[in-house]
Amino acid sequence: MADAATRLTTLAEELLGAPPPVRLRAWDGSESGPPDGPVLVVRHRRALRRLLWKPGELGLARAWVAGEIDVEGDLYEALGRLAGLLWERPRDGSGGHWVRDPRLRAAARDLLQLAGSRAWLAPPPPAEEVRRRHGPLHTKVRDRQAISHHYDVGNDFYQQVLGPSMVYSCAYWEDDGTLEDAQRDKLDLVCRKLALRAGDRLLDVGCGWGSMAIHAAREYGAQVTGVTLSREQAAFARKRIAEEGLTDRIEIRVQDYRDVRDGPYDAISSIGMAEHVGAVRYREYADVLYGLLKPGGRLLNHQIARRPEQDETAYRVDDFIDAYVFPDGELAPLGATLSILEEAGFEARDVESIREHYARTLRVWVANLEADWKRAVRRTSPGRARIWRLYMAACALAFERNRIGVNQILAVKTPEGGASGLPLRARTWIEPERG
Repeated sequence: MADAATRLTTLAEELLGAPPPVRLRAWDGSESGPPDGPVLVVRHRRALRRLLWKPGELGLARAWVAGEIDVEGDLYEALGRLAGLLWERPRDGSGGHWVRDPRLRAAARDLLQLAGSRAWLAPPPPAEEVRRRHGPLHTKVRDRQAISHHYDVGNDFYQQVLGPSMVYSCAYWEDDGTLEDAQRDKLDLVCRKLALRAGDRLLDVGCGWGSMAIHAAREYGAQVTGVTLSREQAAFARKRIAEEGLTDRIEIRVQDYRDVRDGPYDAISSIGMAEHVGAVRYREYADVLYGLLKPGGRLLNHQIARRPEQDETAYRVDDFIDAYVFPDGELAPLGATLSILEEAGFEARDVESIREHYARTLRVWVANLEADWKRAVRRTSPGRARIWRLYMAACALAFERNRIGVNQILAVKTPEGGASGLPLRARTWIEPERG
């Protein structure tokens, strides 16, 4: 198997119609491709077997998670060079990626030879992959399982990635400042948009590790109910709340938002949670939150959005994200989200795009992960750490390149008579009395 890298380069060029944009190094030590920039390392022929059995993004993802392929050099540059071949390449009518091109079959003989004598045996997927799911999307049981897969991977691991703030959503940056500053400013922005005052009842949907609840109670005197489906998050949040002396102001529940019955609330925050709701349940989500607000109450919906497809019926979740990161997660265009909120009765009063802020946040999270890689691996697993590194770096580039965005929608349950309670001038948010 001499000079496997040259054979791989030739095969890739035949399939792609252009030379590979990164240098390749194969398991035999051979190299081929452009001499500058990052190197895509194929450590084991098993990676090729994965591509034979699962052509496309899932086969590549399995090889990455298993450590059979890697990148030496700048990961962002490597992903940027490969983006046109993976995430940014148009899909065919069946929803497949470029490696499902019929030319793959014509090159199968050479690929089989490179893959080795065991090419006819399908390699088992890495342990971190979600098991095949059955039944309707976004039932309460299925959602609970999906949330557990993503969030119950170890609070110590998340502390290393997220830092002391333990906020797992887009920060709000000044030109200078730390991640902690930016996350505090984001939580404060949400509180100000909601016009929280001492004694107001706030429902924090998808409350995570309790950061929003703590900020709203400590800085604004709100009475907060936080709901999450993650038991590990809830335990961590309750411990933090007790240490802050805020148990009389905050209640954390392991509860589906659809089961909340103790409204009305003065305000609802939903920060980075709605991506888990799904298109089939989004109207229900909007109806539930609308019903839980008092007349005049405000909703702050902070949500990642994708760009609209020309044919919306062709939209499908990325295989890597669905299998390893956010099972059953879906992104909707901003316009679709606004329409459904309005159909439920909300008056949409403000939309703020903070796309560039998320790119910067993700880059800091990746740096936190890489700063002590061995500790991250000990706290979860080698595969899980590799998953988080790849998905956060790839998402940073997606935000930077405007493939996805993130928006804060402020909506009001406007009472009869039409008095919204908002200031006349946009974004001159009322400075509430702090508790």
